[in-house]
Amino acid sequence: MIDLVKNLAIVNRRTKASVIRELLKLTNKPEIISLAGGLPDPKTFPSEILADIASEVLRKQSHVALQYGPTEGLPEFKEQVIRLLREDEGIVVKQENILVTTASQQALDIVGRTFIDPSDPILVELPSYIGALQAFNAYGCKMVGVQGDDDGLRTDELEKRLLQLRKEEEHYKFIYIVPDFQNPNGVTLTEERRRQMVKLADEYSVMIIEDSPYRSVRFEGKAPHMLYKLGKHGNVVSLLTFSKVLAPSLRLGCIVGHEDVIKRMSILKQPLDLCTSSLSQMLACEFLKHGGYKEHIARLCKLYKTKKDAMLSALERHMPEGEGITWTKPEGGLFLWLRLPEPMNTDELFSEAVKENVAYVVGSAFHCDGSGHNTMRLNFSYPSEEQIDEGIRRLARMVKTHLPRRCARVSHAA
Repeated sequence: MIDLVKNLAIVNRRTKASVIRELLKLTNKPEIISLAGGLPDPKTFPSEILADIASEVLRKQSHVALQYGPTEGLPEFKEQVIRLLREDEGIVVKQENILVTTASQQALDIVGRTFIDPSDPILVELPSYIGALQAFNAYGCKMVGVQGDDDGLRTDELEKRLLQLRKEEEHYKFIYIVPDFQNPNGVTLTEERRRQMVKLADEYSVMIIEDSPYRSVRFEGKAPHMLYKLGKHGNVVSLLTFSKVLAPSLRLGCIVGHEDVIKRMSILKQPLDLCTSSLSQMLACEFLKHGGYKEHIARLCKLYKTKKDAMLSALERHMPEGEGITWTKPEGGLFLWLRLPEPMNTDELFSEAVKENVAYVVGSAFHCDGSGHNTMRLNFSYPSEEQIDEGIRRLARMVKTHLPRRCARVSHAA
């Protein structure tokens, strides 16, 4: 019998199963209301428009749509990305600044391949997107967590970590951040902190990896500038995706960065998939040109704002009074973050929630240091308003049952 573990590559041995996907296996029952996954609402998929576009593309441009394409991405699709960045963000880039990827998860893997050597320190938020932690961990990095608050990552804490690493002569490579409606906690990094972060990146000669899958899903408030817009000397790399705003199955994203970085990343992408699906790129390209993309985003944001408001209202009405129970109030995105009193452990309580036929994602999964056991991520984009209300009612019942006796009053944080 072959010794499989002995023969596995080190990258395989480092890679762990996704906590979220493993938890979702336990909730695959019709009676369970899942507030766990990060799925878009299927009602937002522009299926009829895409069906018409697909028919037209396959009739008139099948020689492109069904063929291999350039590793860097189809020029016509990249032109639409360039136009969006110029119109929406005031960012001017060229074709050479863009690498089309098979969704942003591949982009994260390419970031790891490009910058990480085994034992390199990288700086990540506490909490941070679990898919990025998985991707970077596969390359043997040492993750350094940086605390945040309801205004995003704390730049004073970031500076402390950078100073410590520089004193230790550690070969730190980059700061990874989801600055807009962060996954998992839904908070947005303020404009002031963005400018401070860019300044620190210059001072400490460290890259910023800006992961922005939800930026266009803003319901209210004014958007701060993208870090890429504020960055200098090519020290910011931005990751974008159409999974959350168009359709996840298109598996379509892109990396925006300095052309020298993009050139190196393109070489690393070649052995991964040769090229991203030409058909997906053509569908998205034509939708961006003729499918009413901005109107589509406006409808999506209206729906998700209604659902977010429904979840906030349900939390206000159903959550038990208890000192230390707080939640974020995002201005966009797909998630909010619930914090329970410190003695409570959402890892241990998960099975109790399942007994109540409701599911969430444990907060510890998003912490590189294993902390965050009193937190959970809740998704409002996928369930209906009725499911949101009933799901929060069930969750609140479970929390009330296990609430420490010392908690006597409610504390709702913004």
